[in-house]
Amino acid sequence: MFPIRQQLELETHSMAELSEDTRFNVNAKTIIAICAGLLSIAAVYFTLIAEIQQMNISLMRMESELEMNSEFRVKWPRGELGSLPDDAEQNMRLIYLEKYQEKALSDVDALKLKVKELEACVNE
Repeated sequence: MFPIRQQLELETHSMAELSEDTRFNVNAKTIIAICAGLLSIAAVYFTLIAEIQQMNISLMRMESELEMNSEFRVKWPRGELGSLPDDAEQNMRLIYLEKYQEKALSDVDALKLKVKELEACVNE
């Protein structure tokens, strides 16, 4: 235990003599480990920065899509954004059916008049 105490005293004594000309004895293994640690920290930092930037871009895209969807949801039912070709075709078919129904009703009315005329002729 005594040699450890002596070593601590020498280390504290040598720290008092620290200056610009102080030399350190560091082996290559320690330097390589420090460099590897710094490179690892730098890699993690840049990876995190890239992920944050990617998330910001995704957030901006989602906000833009949400705004466009909200606009579409309001304007489409009002007809402010136009209509699909299928809608136009469906509208043409509905117009044709309405005209056909009107003609059928007028034909039915005409047949009712003829039936009444025939009944009047038969009853006489």
